[in-house]
Amino acid sequence: MPADTHLDWIKVGETGELPEGRVKTVTARTTSICLSHFDGQWAAMDNRCPHQGGPLGEGSIERGVEGQCWIRCPWHGWDFDPLTGAPPGGHEDTGQKTYPIEIRGEEIFVGIEPEPEAPRTTSDVIAETLVNWGVKRIFGMVGHSNLGLADALRRQTISAKMEYTSIRHEGAAAFAASAYGKLTGKPAACLTIAGPGATNLLTGLWDAKVDRAPVIALTGQVQTQVFGPGAFQDIDLSSAFAAVSRFSQVVLPSSNLSELASLACKNALVERDVTHLIFPDDVQTIPSDAPAKGPEGRMSGAEIRASAEDLSAASAMISAASRPMIVLGHGAKPIVGDVIALAEKLGAPVATTFKGKGLIPDTHPLAAGVMGRSGTPIASWFMNECDLIISLGASFSNHTGIEPGKKIIQVDYERMQLGKFHPVALPIWAEIGAFSQDLTSRVERIKIDMAAELADRWAIWREEKASRVSDNLGEGISAASVFAALGDVCPKDAIIAVDVGNNTYSFGRYFEASGQDVLMSGYLGSIGFGFPAGMGAWAATQDYEAYKGRKVISISGDGGFGQYAMEFTTAVKHGMDITHILLNNGQLGKITKEQRAGDFTVWQTDLVNPSFAAFARLCGGQGTKVTELGNLKQALSEALAHKGGPSLIEIMTDAELV
Repeated sequence: MPADTHLDWIKVGETGELPEGRVKTVTARTTSICLSHFDGQWAAMDNRCPHQGGPLGEGSIERGVEGQCWIRCPWHGWDFDPLTGAPPGGHEDTGQKTYPIEIRGEEIFVGIEPEPEAPRTTSDVIAETLVNWGVKRIFGMVGHSNLGLADALRRQTISAKMEYTSIRHEGAAAFAASAYGKLTGKPAACLTIAGPGATNLLTGLWDAKVDRAPVIALTGQVQTQVFGPGAFQDIDLSSAFAAVSRFSQVVLPSSNLSELASLACKNALVERDVTHLIFPDDVQTIPSDAPAKGPEGRMSGAEIRASAEDLSAASAMISAASRPMIVLGHGAKPIVGDVIALAEKLGAPVATTFKGKGLIPDTHPLAAGVMGRSGTPIASWFMNECDLIISLGASFSNHTGIEPGKKIIQVDYERMQLGKFHPVALPIWAEIGAFSQDLTSRVERIKIDMAAELADRWAIWREEKASRVSDNLGEGISAASVFAALGDVCPKDAIIAVDVGNNTYSFGRYFEASGQDVLMSGYLGSIGFGFPAGMGAWAATQDYEAYKGRKVISISGDGGFGQYAMEFTTAVKHGMDITHILLNNGQLGKITKEQRAGDFTVWQTDLVNPSFAAFARLCGGQGTKVTELGNLKQALSEALAHKGGPSLIEIMTDAELV
């Protein structure tokens, strides 16, 4: 019999999945159906029993006195003819709707009416406006107080205008969005329900805020008529998000919808900050014909050039210096090529903050490595010897260790950052790329051969690092070994998300960047950032051409990975090619060190762990455990080569050899 052409024929399974004499629940689009197989026949009916909604697909096929087949509801025993949906006695008012069914080879298809065009809602206006502003990715969890908004976002994903990543914990969604913003400069959005779903975002949103990453939070809320009295999951979200968000508004029936969404997007982009929209449950599905808007006529160029006076003063200070050096912060990421051109014109060494690691490859003749606690002795030596610091996009964190007593030229696009912690000799308000371009044409090369000094210092440090690789106290592999091996096999264009702890300090010290992008929880320093950040980086490789094909690596200790370990199943579900490198020393190693350094007794830093490699395999990914140094490089290479989903390499490390 030919298929009914006006119906949508939806595949609901294969014949081998349902034995003779059985029923099961299947779904055709959004329709729940009881599928049955009996006497060589197949049938489909509405899955919801008209009595109390019992799931007929969890029931059974029973035989009547004359051999008649009946589908019996598992809750109260109501019976229905699988072919007609009628109950015994033929009472049509208690019967079930049936659906036409076709078997095509081994595939089962059910015919349902075409999906009616959904009425356009307030949520559609918001979702369309987000798309118009270039929001490509949502990380989130669908729940009871955001269903209307989620359905509008679903429609955007169906039309391929937006992508959605469903996570296991909202905190991971915020960290993923934060990393996405740090890498691309573009905002992703987080979707949550009211109450605990919304508050779970806050740590990741603070990470985005203090590291200047654009993120948009979309939180459900209880219905407007129960605001305030203390309804289920009702908390004051406006107050809860006030400190973390640059812009936070409740979407109400009378709101200018596209204007709210536009302001959320513009604040996130221009201010590089967190924005927040609150969606009461009953407002999400109100019909609306309001137009969606976009950025046209709302965004200007961002270039701020230094004044002629400032450029002249900077040129004079550089000319008078014999040993100038450049300190490069994460704020210089988009225009690092202009900064390197300036350094090459001067012949000046370039050290980076830890957040800026990788902006200049450590293989560059003028690279001095990372400053501060996570840094190299090379950068420290040049900091001690220099007579002028040119600080570009650095925020003068106490972890970085820029010497305030030195003569400093500080350049930043944000005026509040200039001389924020102490006076500097010459604060300059400018966009760093424009400043570097303008200054390059004004300066001359310094007389001292700093590149030769850098080569000497790197040789000394590399010899020491090599000696540490062979360290063995019998308690595991050293961190120096891990990052030496990673340096040998890591793709030069990889994106590396690092967590917090001794593993991160060791990465900063030992790993030599050769072109990789590095993401971290900078000012917040939040443990657990690493793997969710890897998910955010992977999403960017799907959404933006500039990142396509690049390998994503995340690094953590056992403490950090344990914070969001179940997100490994998220990576499996979405086929994320992430290689996670887990340094397992069985403790919160950094805290152990701090307790000892502070003359405290080491207390409550030991951890009870599963086999993380086995855990990865149980989740559906690749998992490998390394206990011997001789197996390390091959295991890393195999993990990096794994395709189609995440891989995890668990390296048993010595907490003392960091």
